[in-house]
Amino acid sequence: MTLENRHPNSIPSHQTEEESLALAWAIAEAGDDRKAENIVLLGVEEVCYLTDYFVIMTGYSTTQVRAIGTAIQNKLEADFQRSPQRVEGKSEGTWMLLDYGDAIAHILLPEERDFYNLEAFWGHAQRIEFHSPSPASSQIIRE
Repeated sequence: MTLENRHPNSIPSHQTEEESLALAWAIAEAGDDRKAENIVLLGVEEVCYLTDYFVIMTGYSTTQVRAIGTAIQNKLEADFQRSPQRVEGKSEGTWMLLDYGDAIAHILLPEERDFYNLEAFWGHAQRIEFHSPSPASSQIIRE
């Protein structure tokens, strides 16, 4: 693919490991801000040629799934000046995929998450647990 044919928001393939992880972590934080649950980051760079990280999270309604997707898009545009290369599933709202090249967000309703079971399918990937910062720790950091 020539540079002229690339999507204008496509992601350069020369991101460092730290930049890719920062992108994945920002996706997780944006999901957390919209009350996504069971947020898991999978480091798949050693076992998948598509991306470096999957960020998997659960939303509990189609409205919440879409809101989480919008929050991710807004945060990555603001913080990284990045738009997704691809967005899938937004119209259905039962699952949503946002492809940022180095990181791919998967937002699913509980039954969709159980059905696709991405964590088991990519069970050999590095699993990185995401823990939401507590309000108390946020106050300590701000002081």
